[in-house]
Amino acid sequence: MFVVLVIVGSALLVGAKTYNLSPMTQDLVSLLDYLITLIFLTEITVRFLGEEHKLKFFKNAWNVFDTLIVVISLIPVENSDMALVARLIRVFRVLRMVSTVTELRMLINAMFKAMPQLGYVLLLMFIIFYIYAATGSTLFAKVNPDLWGDVSISLLTLFRVMTFEDWTDVMYETMAVYPLSWMFYLSFIFFTAFSFLNMLIGIIVNVMDAENKNELAQIALDANEPTLKDMYLKLEALEVHIQKIAENSQQRD
Repeated sequence: MFVVLVIVGSALLVGAKTYNLSPMTQDLVSLLDYLITLIFLTEITVRFLGEEHKLKFFKNAWNVFDTLIVVISLIPVENSDMALVARLIRVFRVLRMVSTVTELRMLINAMFKAMPQLGYVLLLMFIIFYIYAATGSTLFAKVNPDLWGDVSISLLTLFRVMTFEDWTDVMYETMAVYPLSWMFYLSFIFFTAFSFLNMLIGIIVNVMDAENKNELAQIALDANEPTLKDMYLKLEALEVHIQKIAENSQQRD
């Protein structure tokens, strides 16, 4: 929670730097920025030293991400040629919230794991977009060249239609020349906004559900995983049991 609060404070400082501040306030903001950078450096160092196997620390992508953010934050931003770039990069310190909060980390992992399935749906959506863009450019270019002049402009217009941004104005304009052009828009909206977007949401939800179950299963496995001390105690109990069996066997003989 302390690290989360520091990350939130870092985000607020980034926003504060966009205002016209007095010299005293600017000095205070710079001091807090240095303090936050020091806290991040200390936190990532403690995590690294606390890892029993050092190489294993960098096998975790989130640890690598946090380390890069902290290292980039160490770049001096005052009176240097890379000052603007360094300031922009420091904005990404807010992304450390993702690696710190488990739920956000699970969400990002689910999105990456869903990429292969999402890719096919996006490819199919692009094919539909391209077909409708080519058709719209052919039919409606003379109606409004600013919206349907070529395929690339038509793609932007169709994206506007899919997001329902004043799409009825576009439709009524073409209906004045082609009364049945409403079928073009309604079929496109059905394919994209209703069908494909829901497919994307469904894939992400399914992957998130599977990722959540895997996380819970891993937590349960870690909780029930025997420690070295438990195994040693069980080994001692087994040795005592074997010794008793041997003693009983000798007494019978």
